[in-house]
Amino acid sequence: MPRYDLAGRTVLITGSTGGLGTPLARALRDRGAHLALLDLDGDLARRQAADLGPDTVARGWAADVRDLDSLRSATDAAAAHFGRLDVVVAGAGVGSMAPLETLDPEAWERVVDINLSGVWRTFRAALPHVKRHRGYLLAISSMAAFVHSPLNGPYVASKAGVWALCDATRLELRHEGVGVGSAHPTFFKTPMMDDVHADPAGTTLWGGNERGLWRMIPLDKVVDAVVTGIERRSPMIVAPRRLGLAARTPGLVRPLVDRIGFRGTTVPDAIARATPAGWTTRDR
Repeated sequence: MPRYDLAGRTVLITGSTGGLGTPLARALRDRGAHLALLDLDGDLARRQAADLGPDTVARGWAADVRDLDSLRSATDAAAAHFGRLDVVVAGAGVGSMAPLETLDPEAWERVVDINLSGVWRTFRAALPHVKRHRGYLLAISSMAAFVHSPLNGPYVASKAGVWALCDATRLELRHEGVGVGSAHPTFFKTPMMDDVHADPAGTTLWGGNERGLWRMIPLDKVVDAVVTGIERRSPMIVAPRRLGLAARTPGLVRPLVDRIGFRGTTVPDAIARATPAGWTTRDR
């Protein structure tokens, strides 16, 4: 398939000012894309856009992925401003850490509402515009969709749901010429991971993400993978590529992860060190 040229096309990003959204927006602008930047903090999104160029090529809007009307208003405004929407990147997301037994129900609701329902709302709001140009919908999921860490129930469930939602939507829109994909990076440095590393439970589970199965990869590797995936209109983007087998055969990999990744008393030790009611990270 020929490369999907981003020059002159409009890409809408939710969570645009976050740990991944910020460098991704820059990389897409470097490819010549026009950018509709959506964030809960509209002023921050507008400042981000101003740093990327005049409002003919980048503009920011306030939008809350927990509110369909908010997303519709922002996507309609972006389409009117740029004259088209070609690509949507649903990137808004949060994390949480606590065992099921003590997790605050509101923490569960918030993570699932933003990470999973937020993707559905983003796609729903943007779809009429994207269909018009036979474009591409992408959601930022995670390797956590396939490798499920304890104390991360809301996060892993939401990311697995994102993968399933994208896969179902891909089949629904295939005959319309619209591509749909999900991106599955492993751990990489963001404000979300800073929150995890500040929690004794997180460092107990993943050892600071410095080595082995849980080692973080450079942020630029994730950005490069996502941009390349958009240009290929990929149904699945895995970063790093070496984890592709784990993403495609999670049932086979799971026993190995259980034995090597969570040895001995790692899980009960993490539970003992967790904040009982849990917490949710800052929006990505």
